Amino acid sequence: MMKICALDASTLDEVRPDLVELLLDAVADGGPLGVDAAIDRLAARRYWDEVGAAIAGGTRLLLAASHEGKLLGSVQLDLSQQPNGHRFAELQQLMVHRHARRRGLGGVLLRAAEAEAGLLGRGLLFLDLEAGSGAEQLYHGYGYTCVGAAPDSVSPGAARPAMATYYKALLPMTPLAELA
Repeated sequence: MMKICALDASTLDEVRPDLVELLLDAVADGGPLGVDAAIDRLAARRYWDEVGAAIAGGTRLLLAASHEGKLLGSVQLDLSQQPNGHRFAELQQLMVHRHARRRGLGGVLLRAAEAEAGLLGRGLLFLDLEAGSGAEQLYHGYGYTCVGAAPDSVSPGAARPAMATYYKALLPMTPLAELA
């Protein structure tokens, strides 16, 4: 049975080796994650250290999908800390292990992230992804709207793909505590 759960900083520590493997698998398979394709195990571990610090600081939510104790995917919600950003969250790093793809897990993780965002009062989700990538089909299929694509100008002269920005307004959700 598939299990989706939010990982806190201590739980992340327990599954860090699996998260490192998931990240390395996603990058090795060409996933446009904004992560250097030459990432090694140490850099992947540092990446998850940074995610753990953000979770501990209350600025990030990490959802993980597992089946029979094996980590198969994850997605992150970066919770805007800007004074006018309390209603926004950025979807980041939706990853599904290549052996678990094409089974609907990406959609399950996406819906779980949307539900968590709604419960946190984050009614507008946005994300950036590689324009023209297969991920665009997933987000279109779940009601996300593309607001445009721009070339990556962070590294002048580098042949990097254009990035597309998507958003989705969630239906207003009332926290469970307020329903009682």
